[in-house]
Amino acid sequence: MGRPGVEATVTQSGAAVTARNAGWHGAPAPGASATFGFLASWSGTNPRPRPAWPPEECATLARMGREEPDWHRWRRPGPTPAQQRLDIGIAAAVLVGALGMTVLINSMGAFIFGAAPGLSEQLIWSVALPVPLVWRRRYPFAVLVVVSVLFIAAQVRQIGDNLIPSIVLFLAIYTEGAWERNRTIASWSRIGVIVVMFGWMVVSMILSLPWPDSTEFTDAAGPLDPMFASILYGFVFNVMFFAAAYWFGNLAWLSARRRAELEWRAEELRASQEQNTRGAIIAERVRIARDLHDVVAHHVSVMGVQAGAARRALDKDAGLARTALRTVEQTARTAIGELRGLLGVLRAEDSEQEDTTSPGLDRLPELVSSARSAGLEVRHGVYGEPRPVPEGVAVSAYRVVQEALTNVVKHAGARTAEVRVRYLDSTLEVEVTDDGRGAANRPDGNGFGLAGMRERVAVHGGELEAGPRRDVGYRVRASLPVGARPATEDGVT
Repeated sequence: MGRPGVEATVTQSGAAVTARNAGWHGAPAPGASATFGFLASWSGTNPRPRPAWPPEECATLARMGREEPDWHRWRRPGPTPAQQRLDIGIAAAVLVGALGMTVLINSMGAFIFGAAPGLSEQLIWSVALPVPLVWRRRYPFAVLVVVSVLFIAAQVRQIGDNLIPSIVLFLAIYTEGAWERNRTIASWSRIGVIVVMFGWMVVSMILSLPWPDSTEFTDAAGPLDPMFASILYGFVFNVMFFAAAYWFGNLAWLSARRRAELEWRAEELRASQEQNTRGAIIAERVRIARDLHDVVAHHVSVMGVQAGAARRALDKDAGLARTALRTVEQTARTAIGELRGLLGVLRAEDSEQEDTTSPGLDRLPELVSSARSAGLEVRHGVYGEPRPVPEGVAVSAYRVVQEALTNVVKHAGARTAEVRVRYLDSTLEVEVTDDGRGAANRPDGNGFGLAGMRERVAVHGGELEAGPRRDVGYRVRASLPVGARPATEDGVT
């Protein structure tokens, strides 16, 4: 089974398993000698995630916009260095526990099989069984086979402890289900090991159960036959043991796959949002170009007319020619300022021009009336002495107010709003405030409306502030430079 046709950045987490003895005291009855340990609890840990595929490959695929991967063919990536170090720690902890348990059991003489080899041999088995866990996530199938062989061999030798070997076997079966990349091997290898273990359990029961005339069940007082009860106990316990190892392994693998799906979908959503935002910005820049087209064309036309008038009046009326040339100079300065901002943001795609009339500050009352017709109470105020401003600035100010009022009507849930226009010494300031929900249910700072407003204000070197007010509602304020207030004939500004 190869890698899926589409790959994306995903994160995975392994699952380290711990088990503890919760209530085993003394040696078990001989009839229970075939039970594979007493597993009382299981818990998982989540090491540091890692990418399943190279980031550069994921970025390329995200840009290409390929179809969604076939998650049924997904393969879990190998463990990270941090997860491999964690496996070493787990193996070391199990090894220490095995050595300690062996010493304790030999000190008590509570051997699970009634007899045991020498302490030195038992300590060797206590080391040999946990060591393969160091490689359990890198080579889960090999570790499962080795641990299974060691487990049966240790029971053949009748070592004193059976708890730690059972924990090691549980970890090996679980890891095969959680980390084996080939799912067919993962399923059949575990089934094969479980079948072999149950076969060994039958053999062990036959060899360990007492004869009918034995006195091992002299204290039996239950309604069932003692030998039947012993066999049933061992069978049910081992079914639960192996079923838990198999199920938890599958659960860990499915959890990793679902996490990979979520990571892939999140990456796709992020790329889609970036693409939409870039498209909206480009479209807004095209709209800016169309709005400013008429303004620039107007300035050039005025300059041409005034220059022609100055040429014709130069020999006849010097005063008229001087006035015409002054108009040409002022118009040229205004056009150059607007062109400088325009060339900084436009794209070559703006090849089509539309013959439209650009709105200005004189049409703000129409916006206010439109908002009022939508059920919003709007107050409109002009502060300072109104004076002519560059047409490009007027268009941008109009668009900012238009977008802000649209957001109030669509998102704010407000009852009142206020539009303020301030003519300051060197700037024109427009402000829209409302008493709505503030930041709630508003488009974020990367939204299309705010992005468009920032583009319009940036064309003229202005500043835009947008955010919730201190008490209630939302505020959008744009400050656009318009040059110093013109001086009067007597020199007073």
